[in-house]
Amino acid sequence: MPAGEPRYPWPALTADPDEEASWVWAEIKAEARRDAESEPALASYLYSTILCHSTLDRSLSFHLGNKLCSSTLLSTLLYDLFLNTFSVDPDLRLAAVADLRAARSRDPACVSFSHCLLNYKGFLACQAHRVAHKLWTQSRRPLALALQSRISDVFAVDIHPGAKLGKGILFDHATGVVVGETAVIGNNVSILHHVTLGGTGKAGGDRHPKIADGVLIGAGATILGNVKIGAEAKIGAGSVVLIDVPPRATAVGNPARLVEGKEASKLEECPGMSMDHTSFISDWSDYTI
Repeated sequence: MPAGEPRYPWPALTADPDEEASWVWAEIKAEARRDAESEPALASYLYSTILCHSTLDRSLSFHLGNKLCSSTLLSTLLYDLFLNTFSVDPDLRLAAVADLRAARSRDPACVSFSHCLLNYKGFLACQAHRVAHKLWTQSRRPLALALQSRISDVFAVDIHPGAKLGKGILFDHATGVVVGETAVIGNNVSILHHVTLGGTGKAGGDRHPKIADGVLIGAGATILGNVKIGAEAKIGAGSVVLIDVPPRATAVGNPARLVEGKEASKLEECPGMSMDHTSFISDWSDYTI
């Protein structure tokens, strides 16, 4: 497949957000119908989570409510909370659609939109966080923190409700992701499992990383402090980043250093979209096993 060519021949994002959301929701329902026919054991589950709902908002709210409920935090209460929040904020709905497309296009293991909606805990944690963040900005902080705790318990993803997330986010596998209170993640960012966007432990206030658009952060990477990761930069797996990384640069190692020096590199693709984790190796080292 040529570099930069989309993995699936979908229609491009449209200028009409409602049209885009309608197309994705129609795809999800069609996929659920096919799965229910081919696997009758899932028919009731697929009907209750997807097929009986009129919109993506309602399906997602129902599913999140059932996933995150507890003996004292009822699913009906959470369903109302999620649905009301999605209903009054169109940006949350647009973000959910962008995140679905991100997972489907960037992750070869994602076999359908419905698979992502039902089973991808990174996607579900991200949508639940957006609601928690909305509550945080409305000064409903006890409820926001309670929701954060349930997200962490259920999905093993710990994102402080104060953190700001853009659209088209992919938390791939997602287990062990930690994002601090003042962190900011831009649009079309891809983050692998066990990534930490944390503080240094000795600073207060604005103390967490700022991740620009199109960044790719490899598995197990740790970025600490109020540092800036420039647009379309790449952070190698297992790296520890303590200083700013320029746009379109690749940083690897512990402590991380720039593969291509301090100047911005000439990456041809947006790493956050291409998910290319290893092409820099030949430029960086002749080490072989």
